[in-house]
Amino acid sequence: MVPFLTRGPAGDGRHAPPGIPLARLIGRAAEGGIHLKGLAQPARIFPRLKHFETPGLDPVLGRIGSLEVRLATTPKEVKRAQRLRYRVFYEEMAAIPTGMAMLKRRDADEYDAVCDHLLVIDHAAQEQKPFRKSKPRVVGTYRLLRQEQADRHFGFYTAGEYDLGPVLEANAGKRVLELGRSCVLKPYRTKRTVELLWHGIWTYVLHHRIDAMLGCASLEGTDPERLALPLSFLHHFARAPEGWRARALPGRHVAMDRLSREAIDPKAALQALPPLIKGYLRVGATFGDGAVVDRQFGTTDVFVVLPVDAIAKRYIGHFGAEAGRHAA
Repeated sequence: MVPFLTRGPAGDGRHAPPGIPLARLIGRAAEGGIHLKGLAQPARIFPRLKHFETPGLDPVLGRIGSLEVRLATTPKEVKRAQRLRYRVFYEEMAAIPTGMAMLKRRDADEYDAVCDHLLVIDHAAQEQKPFRKSKPRVVGTYRLLRQEQADRHFGFYTAGEYDLGPVLEANAGKRVLELGRSCVLKPYRTKRTVELLWHGIWTYVLHHRIDAMLGCASLEGTDPERLALPLSFLHHFARAPEGWRARALPGRHVAMDRLSREAIDPKAALQALPPLIKGYLRVGATFGDGAVVDRQFGTTDVFVVLPVDAIAKRYIGHFGAEAGRHAA
């Protein structure tokens, strides 16, 4: 389970998802550094970041050695997560930033103000800025969006690439959590960091009585033919059941069944998958109908869904039915 790189869909602005106003789509594309020919690109004004509180849940969720997993509680902590995302997505992965993102050196969008932000902090590593008090380094992050928040504000971010309507209708009454914008600083891509991230997510899931998690995960590259083996493996061996199987939006849908089931070497296919997707598979996740090419980030995205009742029992046992393994 290695949730190192999963941003959620950036969108290319060519096909407006149902229910998303064109003006908002233009703004989203502009923030992503995507140029829409013949259309003005208005300056983006994101909702103001606020103090984040989760009644009844201690923001410190767990600890292993010097590493601590916690929920961000202040705008400053969210901005530190945004700076980490910028470092990983734009500097390491070479995604294309907007001028504003480059100036601020932060990956930010309107969703940051309505999501909860999971942080992994290393108390043994200090960040020092001139004339400021040193702080423990933020080395990992995950963005969490509950369905009630999505319904109240902008919808799910994943809806920029996948039609979630049928999935949400088929599972009406269930509590859904979107996972996205995950990254870990390179030296910290270890089992300990991964365990803490998943411990934090599991604690959050239990507290909010979440029934299912969903989002997007990415494979590096934008040529589906070069990704034929891993995409075909996910299609034939890990396809989501119909009630949870979101389909890529019209005009963005890329077929995943590029090879026949008989032509797939499962061992080679697993080796070709990114660590994040392999981790999701181990836990019990399944995948949607069609991939989406995201040229801004140089990736091909797939829809992933994980109902809580589908999580392998050995992982629930590992973290504890009440998330007690790495409790603070």
